[in-house]
Amino acid sequence: MNLKKDEKTCLFIDGSSLYSTSRSLGFDVDYKKLLEFFAAKTHVIRAYYYAAILDTEDYSPLKPLTDWLSYNGYFLVTKPAREFTDSTGKRRVKGNMDIEIAVDMMEMAPHIDHAILFSGDSDFRRVVEAVQRQGTRVSVVSSMRSSPPLIGDDLRRQADQFLELASLGANFTRRQTEPNRPRANNLAPVRHPADQMSEPEDDPLS
Repeated sequence: MNLKKDEKTCLFIDGSSLYSTSRSLGFDVDYKKLLEFFAAKTHVIRAYYYAAILDTEDYSPLKPLTDWLSYNGYFLVTKPAREFTDSTGKRRVKGNMDIEIAVDMMEMAPHIDHAILFSGDSDFRRVVEAVQRQGTRVSVVSSMRSSPPLIGDDLRRQADQFLELASLGANFTRRQTEPNRPRANNLAPVRHPADQMSEPEDDPLS
């Protein structure tokens, strides 16, 4: 892992991607330890966390986490998620933060030496390339060891460095969980923690 103490570094965390990847690997992320881990190895000037949140009066399992992050060193970027009912009648929630992440990466690139992107989505390959052209090094955090692998080949090849979350996880694991198994009819990574069947998810802070 090539992290330099004198590099101005920014973390860009796609919350849904990190959530689904860590759960696929069988652990939950301790965000306090995550920030401390990277701050000890490089000069972290900002840590962005991106989340789409369902805007209803009902309790959101993400709210305790996002509230905590906003008071503990993270720059929180949110937007309303979209709720809909799929063809089988199950309630679904969709929230894509790709544009917000791409805009912030482009805006921050002239001011930093190193961008660390927590996502395996190949859609980011083009923005990673654009950031690199501005002289900024880009590392990508995701996993090849999850089932299925959650890092796109195009993104992995474009990045200056690929960091395997399964190897890093021991430094900021909050609790071990049962690894998620892929559904036979849907091997695509989950885009948002709430994009599940209507049964409630675990509280992210429990």
